[in-house]
Amino acid sequence: MIDLTIHPEGLAHNVLRAREKGIVIPTFAQMRDPSKVPEEVLGKLKRTGLWDVDPVNLFRITWKNEPTDRGGLFGKPNYIELPTRLTGVPARIVALVGKWFPTGCHKVGASFGCLVPRLVTGQFDASWQKAVWPSTGNYCRGGAFNSKLLDVNAIAILPEGMSRERFDWLRTIVGEIIATPGCESNVKEIFDKSNELKKLAECVIFNQFEEMGNHLWHYEITGNAMAEVMQQLGGNARLAGACFTTGSAGAIGAGDRLKELYPAMKLAACEALQCPTLLQNGFGEHRIEGIGDKHVPWIHNVRNTDMVIAIDDEDSQRLLALFNEPQGRAFAMEELGLTQEEAEQLGLFGISGIANLLSAIKMAKYYEFTEQDVVFTVLTDTAEMYRSRVEELREQYGEYTPQRAAMDYALRIAGQKTDNMLELTYPEKKRIHNLKYYTWVEQQGKTAQELNALWYDPEGTWGSVHKQAAEIDALIDAFNEAVRG
Repeated sequence: MIDLTIHPEGLAHNVLRAREKGIVIPTFAQMRDPSKVPEEVLGKLKRTGLWDVDPVNLFRITWKNEPTDRGGLFGKPNYIELPTRLTGVPARIVALVGKWFPTGCHKVGASFGCLVPRLVTGQFDASWQKAVWPSTGNYCRGGAFNSKLLDVNAIAILPEGMSRERFDWLRTIVGEIIATPGCESNVKEIFDKSNELKKLAECVIFNQFEEMGNHLWHYEITGNAMAEVMQQLGGNARLAGACFTTGSAGAIGAGDRLKELYPAMKLAACEALQCPTLLQNGFGEHRIEGIGDKHVPWIHNVRNTDMVIAIDDEDSQRLLALFNEPQGRAFAMEELGLTQEEAEQLGLFGISGIANLLSAIKMAKYYEFTEQDVVFTVLTDTAEMYRSRVEELREQYGEYTPQRAAMDYALRIAGQKTDNMLELTYPEKKRIHNLKYYTWVEQQGKTAQELNALWYDPEGTWGSVHKQAAEIDALIDAFNEAVRG
């Protein structure tokens, strides 16, 4: 469970700091249902840009932001439904859109779920401690942004091989950036640097791979947003499945909520074929930025996972070009029949979002889903963070042509097969769960008893965490009341 023990001294310091900066913290209930946001906050939001470094943007940590760069309020969850002319499968593939969060990525939600419980209990003392955000990219961006809004000093840790855009943006927000060796799959190097900093009293590590606040935020906010979209789809729509690439395994926590509401659905964890840890106990390097590998995150509820799907990172790279090069979008309109609006929506896909789409296509083919079957996924971020990758592909392969667009579509989307997939039996689920031992017990200080509890006592572990949203909201309300004096 998330520790909610009150530390009075730190709490007093945090209240004073928030009072000086005019900080009000939203509750989980308000992020889930923004109609509960106070009128005075709505007035401020009308004057504030989506990415502005302003504490009022904490209230935009929701899937329901009005899709505008400035002054937007709230509406229904932001999502797109992919046309079958693109996906090649009859199933309805629906994706929540991360673009309309501050920073253009839903990771501000995950980092909120990790930081705020410690802030409103005083376990983290903003008057002298630093929040350390280890990540393969977007999580440390979200953590750095939230830290800035909450007047918290922060350190961002990410692999040196991540996209240039991530580093450029971080330099405008956070005072200290640490680049660790390697690329997307070099998670242990991030852990090693975090453990080094953990020895310093002023450094508090918010490790997204083990922080249950990450899981809880997606269970409560993302899961319920998907359930709301499902109600909007209406008719004979049936939730058949959901696919999530597993970086920290935060977003797949939404599947826990969906399975409570739709127990017959299938839930898939997706990874890079070049690093098939879940699929084959494997390892390697890959280029699907936004997912981290070579271990199983502590917060991945493997008992609830029905399938593992591996995506070739070359497919995600080539489709990044197809979705963003002018010739690629022209092909989508002229040959696939997409409207201009649908073609422009292809820019909503970051690299991990493309992998999510391919996973949903493979799941739909494997289970032979029909027109009434819905498969959910998420678009964590957009192509904005990967413009340099598109340029690199152009330098490597030359100018993008209609012929390449046709080939990329035929091979990378229409040609997706049901290979590199594993429907999980009970022993297979237990195998993946047991892989946690080597990272979390041998290296990161967890106990075998804690590991067993995640498997054998789901109600006492996952179920107990799921019930904590209301308790955290009560602490947030009490904090805000103390700030108002």
